[in-house]
Amino acid sequence: MFDIAVIEDPAAAEASLDPIRARLLAELAEPASATMLAGRVGLARQKVNYHLRALEQHGLIELVEERRKGNVTERVMRATAASYVISPVALSAVRPNPGQSPDRLSARWLLAVAARLVQDVGALITGADRANKRVATFAIDAQVRFASATDRAAFAEELAGTVSALVGRYHDESTSGGRPHRVVVALHPHVPEQESTGATG
Repeated sequence: MFDIAVIEDPAAAEASLDPIRARLLAELAEPASATMLAGRVGLARQKVNYHLRALEQHGLIELVEERRKGNVTERVMRATAASYVISPVALSAVRPNPGQSPDRLSARWLLAVAARLVQDVGALITGADRANKRVATFAIDAQVRFASATDRAAFAEELAGTVSALVGRYHDESTSGGRPHRVVVALHPHVPEQESTGATG
């Protein structure tokens, strides 16, 4: 089981967003059979089997083992990942395009850049999994509290200048065998966990 998997297929995305199937995916963080799941989610075993077949068809769950019980073969399933992210590729006709109206002060442009990040890293992970390789990536996640909007603006300008200088120092257009990498730096107000998850308290 992967820590996280990227869903690129529209049909798989639709299956994962169904409330019942999403609940089954969560339950299948640990292996279980349709009979075991039926009691947990309050559905008939046949109904659970129907949803499990759909999830398996889209590669969201996998067979762990088969157990023979009398005349019945019980299939024990498990989710293929602990969590899932839906790539903008699944909505290819309407996915954001950060190439349109780039504005580093626009929250909507930041969202478009973030969507491209999910799309690109998702494609890299999918390709690496098929080749049984790791993806060379690096990320920094930090939190800073500004005393004022003036400090925030000064920080953003200094950050932009520092990153531009660093990129200029290491960017090599001519060396044979070099590989382009994308650098994404974002700054946005912190969202408390209960707001980001939609929880109420």
